[in-house]
Amino acid sequence: MKSTSPTAAVGTALVKTPYIVKFAAVALLSLSVALLFYHHPSFPSAAFSAFTSLSSPTANNSTSTALNSTAAAAVNSSSTILKVKKLPPPPPSVARRTGIVDENGAMTEDFEVGEFDPSLMEELRNLRGGGEETEKKENEPKIVKYDKFKACDGSKIDYIPCLGSFERHCPDSALDCIVPMPNGYQKSLPWPRSRDEVWLHNVPDTRLVQDQGDQYSMLVKDDKISFQDGGGDQSVNLISQMVPDIDFGHQTRVALDISPGIGSFAASLFKHNVTTLSIGTKGVHKNQIQFALERGFPAMVVGFGARRLPYASQAFDLIRSSGSGIDWTVDNGVLLLEVNRLLRAGRYFVWGGPQVDSNHELSLDDQWNEMEGLVARICWQLVKKEGNMAIWRKPLNSSCYLGREIGAQPPMCNSDEDPDNVWYVNMTACITPLPEVRNGGNVSLWPARLHFPPDRLQSIKMDAMISRKELMKAESRYWNEIIDSYVRAFHWKEQNFRNVLDMRAGFGGFAAAVNDLELTSWVMNVVPVNGFNTLPVIYDRGLLGVMHDWCEPFDTYPRSYDLIHAAGLFSDERKRGKCNFSTILLEMDRMLRHGGTVYIRDSLAVIGEIHEVASAMGWVVMVHDTGEGPHASWRFLVCEKHKEYIKRPRKGRGHGKNKKGRKQKKPKTGNSQLRV
Repeated sequence: MKSTSPTAAVGTALVKTPYIVKFAAVALLSLSVALLFYHHPSFPSAAFSAFTSLSSPTANNSTSTALNSTAAAAVNSSSTILKVKKLPPPPPSVARRTGIVDENGAMTEDFEVGEFDPSLMEELRNLRGGGEETEKKENEPKIVKYDKFKACDGSKIDYIPCLGSFERHCPDSALDCIVPMPNGYQKSLPWPRSRDEVWLHNVPDTRLVQDQGDQYSMLVKDDKISFQDGGGDQSVNLISQMVPDIDFGHQTRVALDISPGIGSFAASLFKHNVTTLSIGTKGVHKNQIQFALERGFPAMVVGFGARRLPYASQAFDLIRSSGSGIDWTVDNGVLLLEVNRLLRAGRYFVWGGPQVDSNHELSLDDQWNEMEGLVARICWQLVKKEGNMAIWRKPLNSSCYLGREIGAQPPMCNSDEDPDNVWYVNMTACITPLPEVRNGGNVSLWPARLHFPPDRLQSIKMDAMISRKELMKAESRYWNEIIDSYVRAFHWKEQNFRNVLDMRAGFGGFAAAVNDLELTSWVMNVVPVNGFNTLPVIYDRGLLGVMHDWCEPFDTYPRSYDLIHAAGLFSDERKRGKCNFSTILLEMDRMLRHGGTVYIRDSLAVIGEIHEVASAMGWVVMVHDTGEGPHASWRFLVCEKHKEYIKRPRKGRGHGKNKKGRKQKKPKTGNSQLRV
């Protein structure tokens, strides 16, 4: 009988044992191999060969014998191991930061959006702190059903509620009907064509054309009114010569034109990249502002009488008044002191008229002398006087005010008086002091100022204290993404929106995004009276804005805007409880041009009632998901004041019939899967 070595005997026994014993042996071998792997770097290749042989179902006995020999060697060598060397753990994977707080807990603008709670993002954008409504379904108000609204009588074609010739007064002004369009009304001509001509019948009151057409260089041909320069270019060129450092388009970005005619000055400044707000009162030629709006320039009808204008202090880089007939020295100069409140520190007031001309009649000397005395007492410096134009510069700080004699008139305003409190606040004949740090005066040049957080951002009364700069930048970034989706999804450039209204503007992120994406639109930013007063920041960014209460009508003509945007507005108004949704939506309809569009982003708790009112007004309504998906707590409504309402049917054809007399299909309404 052939003798067998002890090692071979062990290998043969392993092969013949039950599977459970085999498994235990393999586990022991694995442990031994692991120890050798850490202790002897040259071992892995041999161990790999052994494991391959063991795991193979066709392994022969010779391979098993070799494996057993290796295992025995491993056991013997393991007894000599005193200390096992451990490799350091692998470095943790770097996670992408998704918040606006860095690793040290400080706010930062360099962040990734990542996954987020939609309600928190809306809270950030809306600057409110209230968040989404959390009422239980059983406590939610039931949706009110609305009958179809009727048209108002013909006297309201150009209806501007609340506003008389010189003051705003709004006791019971809520509309309960649809403001009709004028006979012959057509969709406004697209920009930039509208700058030079408009449809004749879109401006019903043509007395301005009949009485002063030559003065304003307006020509009527067929069914259009065309506009010539009207002296705007000449005025802008003269200002540039008189004030070499005026720096239109950079240092001078936002202008105010008081009693502007038909917008010729605004049209000329537009060529120099200056945004000009034209304001005027309702008078004999009350539709001057309507012409400016129809041409595609920012304009408002205002009551310039006893109350402050609804704009921030130190808002405008340039204020102009030419041939307006305003007596700036009446009532201790209260109207000019209001202009002083609105004018940015170190910037310019332009006054034009026969009173300025050195060759004027002697009867006008008193007006000029009184004006000279008033501007000297409020520390304005005469820059230059030439022809019928005089230009003054406001001081950069309050040092001149403090150096006046005791009892000098007009006095300084009380220190506790907020110059940015403007809603139904009476004017006072006092000088608004300038902050020591020149807040409002030291803004960056355009376009850098659009995204550079201004000093006055820190003075706003709001919840956030430290993170305001980051909030402003985050809001701009958020709206850039949203507007970009609007442009792609709704083909904005083809729709050619020109006049745009943002009903709840926050820091002005919507308007900033419109500028960043180089769209041919201007935006009127509205800061509601029941929110944070961000109006100073909007102007410091080089944008236009106004304060308003949306339970009252807006100071503009019917058919002023191509696009109206409202995000979170109706949720706010429901919490406030001052007026119902129909009041706001009927006012939106009054301001919206026929063929215009409304975008509404709001919560599910209010979106149903908005849909009901909009449908009752004859709007075509489409409901979309927001970018957060179908399960988000917000929805997005696209509403159109449909084009079929623009042209009235010709005689002999019934409503809703095409040229062949067949009944037209109604536009479809309902839900859409498009996410924006």
